[in-house]
Amino acid sequence: MGKIGSVGVIGAGTMGNGIAQACAVAGINAVMVDVADAPLAKGAAVIAGSLERLVKKDKLSAADRDAALARVRTSTDYATLAGVDLVIEAATENPSVKFEILRRADSLARPEVILATNTSSISITQLAAITGRPDRFIGMHFFNPVPMMALVELIRGLQTSEATVAAAETFAKALGKTPITVKNSPGFVVNRLLCPMLNEAIFLYGEGVASAKEIDEGMKLGCNHPIGPLALTDMIGLDVLLAVMEVFVADFGDSKYRPAPLLKEMVAAGWLGRKSGRGFYTYESK
Repeated sequence: MGKIGSVGVIGAGTMGNGIAQACAVAGINAVMVDVADAPLAKGAAVIAGSLERLVKKDKLSAADRDAALARVRTSTDYATLAGVDLVIEAATENPSVKFEILRRADSLARPEVILATNTSSISITQLAAITGRPDRFIGMHFFNPVPMMALVELIRGLQTSEATVAAAETFAKALGKTPITVKNSPGFVVNRLLCPMLNEAIFLYGEGVASAKEIDEGMKLGCNHPIGPLALTDMIGLDVLLAVMEVFVADFGDSKYRPAPLLKEMVAAGWLGRKSGRGFYTYESK
C-alpha cells in the first residue's frame, strides 16, 4: 500500500471525529461517514470547536485551522469509501453493528485498502474473519481525546500480515502518534492493565477502606497519576467499565476479573459518571 492521502472514518462520535481531526491536522483528507446528518453535523462542530481552542492557545495558526477544516468532509453515503486509501471503523462498541459496517466497507473499499477498527474490546481475529481481506485487517485503538493522546495500539489478528502492520505503523507516526504493536487478546495492553485497576479501586471504595477522594489522592500523589481511578471511571463511564470487565471474565474465565458489586449496583441505578451527572462524584449538567 502506498502513501495514505485520504481516510474514511466510519462513525462521527467522540472517537470518530477525533480521528478525523488528527488526520486533517496531519495533512490527510478525511471523510466521516455516519447513518444520519445529525451526528455528522455534531461531529463536524466538535472538530471546529477543538481546532478553535487550539488557535486560542497558540498551538495552531488560523491558516492551519482553516486548512484542516477544509480536509474534513461528511457523508451518509458509504459509497464515498470507494475513493479512500484507508478505512477506520469507529462506530459503537457493538459486535453486530461492527459486523454489518465492516462487511459494507469491505465490499466498497478498493482491494488493496486496509480496513482498521478502533474497537477497545472485540477480537480483531473475529472481525477480520468476516471480511474478504483478513490479511489487510488490523486493530487501531486510539485513545480519548484522540487529538491529545499520543498512543495508538496496533493489534494484529491471527491473519494480519506484516505488511499491514508496517503500513499501520507508518500511518500512526504520520499522525504524530506513538504506536505499540500487540497481539490480539482481550483488552489488548492498556485496558488489560487499566480496567482491573479501576475495578479494584471500586472494591476499595465499596468496602469502605477509604473515601473516593482519598483513593484518588492516593494514586495521584503516590503513583503520579494525573487523575484518580474513580474520577477516571466517571469520565470513561461506569457502564463501559462494567462491559469491559464482563468481557474479561467471559474470555479469560478467571474470577480475578469479576466486576466489583458496587460497580454493578451503580450501573443498575443509572449512576454512570459524568454523562449521567452522577458517579463516584456529582457533576452539574451543562
